[in-house]
Amino acid sequence: MTDITPVPAATVVVIRETANKTDLEVLLLRRNSKLVFHGGHWVFPGGRVDVADFALDEDGLEYRAALRAAVRETKEEAGIDINIDQLIHTAHWTTPPKLPRRFCTWFFLCPLKEPATVVVDNDEILEHRWITPRAALADAAADNWVLPRPTMVTLQDIEMHRSLEELVEDAKQRDIRVFPKDSSYYRPLEMGC
Repeated sequence: MTDITPVPAATVVVIRETANKTDLEVLLLRRNSKLVFHGGHWVFPGGRVDVADFALDEDGLEYRAALRAAVRETKEEAGIDINIDQLIHTAHWTTPPKLPRRFCTWFFLCPLKEPATVVVDNDEILEHRWITPRAALADAAADNWVLPRPTMVTLQDIEMHRSLEELVEDAKQRDIRVFPKDSSYYRPLEMGC
């Protein structure tokens, strides 16, 4: 079997403070179990970068296309309007070789300061849940639901934080998590253009 070239994608960690402002909650979506990639798993909003996401730039940079895809996918999968200016790049994950579907995914944090109504499409996405990272990880450990590895690691990265301000400050200072570390699909120089 030959290795499949990963398709560019974007994922958005939509996060808000709890009503009593003592903790953080992330938005997780349950994918339809009939889907080939992560069917039935709980994930953050996201998906592949479309040709139209590249079309708005003459230089065709993947990073800027991923930002646009992040905004579009969050609207398509969760019904939430976000702005590119809200997104903080935190990670880049490339699906390991020899798998039937591969993605090189830009991960973005999107802190919400205003309430947002979630509307799923009941086709690709069947339900949603706002949940603290600790509770999500505990449910996964108890086999109550399945979290893909990038989702689980991202939740572990943010579970210690209790406020958006603290999380955003940490995210802006922390190194970008890249998996695998030497991924040739991660091109950070595009971010400065």
